[in-house]
Amino acid sequence: MSLNILIDTVFVGQWIGANAIAAINVVLPVSFFIGALGMAIGIGGSSVISRALGNKNLDKALLTFGNQLTLTLIFTVSFVILGLYFIETLIPLFGGKGALYEPAKIYYTIVLYGVPVLGFCMMGNNVVRAEGKPRYAMYAMMLPSISNLSLDILFIYIFNWGMAGAAWATTISYGVCALYLVYFFRSKNSELQISFKHFILDLGIVRQIGALGSVTLARQAVVSVVVLLVNTILYDFGGETTVAVYAIISRTLMFALFPVLGITQGFLPIAGYNYGAQDYQRVREVIKTALLYATTMACIISMLIFIFTESFVSIFTDDAAVLNQTPNALRWVFAATPIIGIQLIGAAYFQAIGKALPALLLTLTRQGFFLIPLIFILPPYFGVFGVWIAFPIGEFIATLITGFYLLKEIKTQLDTSSH
Repeated sequence: MSLNILIDTVFVGQWIGANAIAAINVVLPVSFFIGALGMAIGIGGSSVISRALGNKNLDKALLTFGNQLTLTLIFTVSFVILGLYFIETLIPLFGGKGALYEPAKIYYTIVLYGVPVLGFCMMGNNVVRAEGKPRYAMYAMMLPSISNLSLDILFIYIFNWGMAGAAWATTISYGVCALYLVYFFRSKNSELQISFKHFILDLGIVRQIGALGSVTLARQAVVSVVVLLVNTILYDFGGETTVAVYAIISRTLMFALFPVLGITQGFLPIAGYNYGAQDYQRVREVIKTALLYATTMACIISMLIFIFTESFVSIFTDDAAVLNQTPNALRWVFAATPIIGIQLIGAAYFQAIGKALPALLLTLTRQGFFLIPLIFILPPYFGVFGVWIAFPIGEFIATLITGFYLLKEIKTQLDTSSH
């Protein structure tokens, strides 16, 4: 999935131009937030479905899935209506000003039509995994990636449709994913064969979905807010070129950090299971192992970024101004990446042991509590450079705080187990 995002950006940058990369980054907060909403409904409901299927309570599982579909449809269609109504206000607000306005508007409008389908894909994918069918969930993610890349070549390079081609390639690829998920849920591979009565909202089920999905939604939503704010601030201080620079950096961050995030996701069920079994020695072992692998991976990624910065950036565009500014900015943004594993594993640990509030607060420290204030405070003094240095400073402070609370929690466990 991360490779798809990266290659998609390369195609757009090489075949349309640097402003096209920037324009897509302007729209990114919208699609990312809708994806997050679908993911939150999916993860929240999937937890209920997993436990219901484990308890042989198929009726509750069916009702939960039906309610997930209803909630996804209500929220996503509402976003489409509001998004189209306020289009003239939202595009400039997200950083789509000047030369970026028109390409951003074209891309935004077409992608917005596919928002309900995107929400269904992100929700449905988590439900497939909740049924214990991760192989099918993987297919559901691979198919749109393949179709998106193929359609990019057809619509942008062969048909020369420009931004509209990039947008239609993305939107149609959502449809491919949705069709596959519909096929799965209607086939004998799925236990969730729902009927009309399951679509009627049940307040108790909705509350459970909301409570369990809120941490995921908050975490993903703050990423959208950061992209939105950084786009706006960079445009004000550096114009279209700096927005294009950030677009390349944000795609690189997504791609580079997914291995570390994968380790974090793998850590969650093991830590939670052993904590539930009160095997605190095993919990400490899995924390140490996850930290070791996450930090090693983050160090390797950082080293590669620092060594091959210029070569990597040149893959995206041949625009001289973007090529001149991006390498230095990329190095600064990645400066604190070697320690990012501590922050991610630490926050995930509290989620694993069922402490939702500390998990939410520590998750938000990374980009919410420190990065957002810093991108407002530093640029008036340091200009565009202030935005770039805000990333490692925020990362460093968040890691210190998370590390402190993680050590404190581990010490509490040691005291508990010794008694």
